This record gives sequence, C-alpha cells and structure tokens, in this order.
Amino acid sequence: MGNREDLLAGAKRCLMEKGYTATTARDVATAAGTSLAAIGYHFRTTKALLNEALFAAMAEWGEELERALAHDAGPDATPEQRFEAAWERIIESFARLRPLWAIQFELIAQMDRSPELREAFAGVTRQARLGLAEVFHRLDPGADEATALALGAFHQSLLGGVAAQWLVDPATAPTAKELTRALRALTAEFGQG
Repeated sequence: MGNREDLLAGAKRCLMEKGYTATTARDVATAAGTSLAAIGYHFRTTKALLNEALFAAMAEWGEELERALAHDAGPDATPEQRFEAAWERIIESFARLRPLWAIQFELIAQMDRSPELREAFAGVTRQARLGLAEVFHRLDPGADEATALALGAFHQSLLGGVAAQWLVDPATAPTAKELTRALRALTAEFGQG
C-alpha cells in the first residue's frame, strides 16, 4: 500500500478505537506509519482524511449489511418472517459494528458545525431508503418510488431508534421477536380503524 491507502486504513482504525472527535492527526499518522506531512500532501486536512475514511467505513458497513440481509428467510417466508429474520441479522450486526454505530451518533451531534458531513449523510439517505424498501418488502423502487421511499424511511427510523437503544443498553433493546410482535399489534390496531 502507498501512503494514501495507509493513511485511510490508519484513520479507519483510529475512528473505530477513538471516535471522530477524539482522533488527532498524530494518532492517524502513527497508526498509518507515516509522517504528519503525508496527511496534508494527500488530503490537505485531517478532517478531510477522517471524513473520507468514515465514508469508506460506512460504505463497507452498508455492503456488509446488504449481504447479510440478502440471505432471505426462504422463498416461502411470509412478510412477517422476512421482517423478523432481517431484524435478527441487523441486531446481530450491532455487536460486531458497535464503534461504527457510535461514530454515526457522535457525528449527528456535530452536523450543525460540519456542512460537508450533513451533505454527505443527506446524500445517501434516498438510496438507503430505496434499498431498505427493496430488502424488507421486495419492492422494486422503480414501480412505486413514493411508496418505496416512505417504507424505507420507516425502516430507517426504526433502524436508528433500535441502534440508539442498543448502544445505551443492549440487554433492554428490543429483539427481532419484540419488533415483530409490536408491528403485528400495530397492524391489527390499524385494521380495526
């Protein structure tokens, strides 16, 4: 690997170990085995390097989650079974990817001071929602984009809420079975109205 790739790999390690705001240029240079000057040469600023490393880590996480969710509950699975199976895989990923989830919440608090972060997060929102609608509902986003975006927004909201609860206390965060039970109760309630 060259210095640029070493810096990105070192920055990813530092982000996972220290978080976004606690990572310094010296931390990254040490982890990468490069000089501090290499950061300026390749990225101009430490913030630009950390942002690129973060976006790369999030893209890798998204690909991993997509692969995990691609393993369907089976061809004969009901929508409820697919929902529960997908949430089991998502919740399992929280333990493995805890630092990445923690960083995302750390960055949400920083967005008012970082327009480039806000723009980057907002830029992937639409695609994330369409992807979630496809995974959970086998919905072709081209068929009914408005419905796909609404369903994706629902799952994205649920994902953020469950992740936040899991980060605070994994023992009391909802399980896939509890989420399924709650959704079943809600749909039954809506059916009575």
